[in-house]
Amino acid sequence: MRKKELIDLVVERSGLKKKDAKPIVEATLAILGEALAEARELNLQPLGKVKVRREKLMPNGRVLVTKIRQSMGSEGSDSADSDSDDAADMPEAAE
Repeated sequence: MRKKELIDLVVERSGLKKKDAKPIVEATLAILGEALAEARELNLQPLGKVKVRREKLMPNGRVLVTKIRQSMGSEGSDSADSDSDDAADMPEAAE
């Protein structure tokens, strides 16, 4: 999902005008990005609990390996609550 699609979905679900929703979504994403950069644990249901497991600095940025644990009530959580720290056997998500 790209930011534009997220903004469009927020507009659709909230009834806000796009010009009102866009700065809110952008501020929220900035705050979440800063929290992840600081390796802070996020507990944002229904998204789930997000922990930064590993971090690797690269010449063009930083790679964060995270664990996201969703409660069983969330959609698509069949294997999302696995306690395995090794993501090598997990398929990569399409971008």
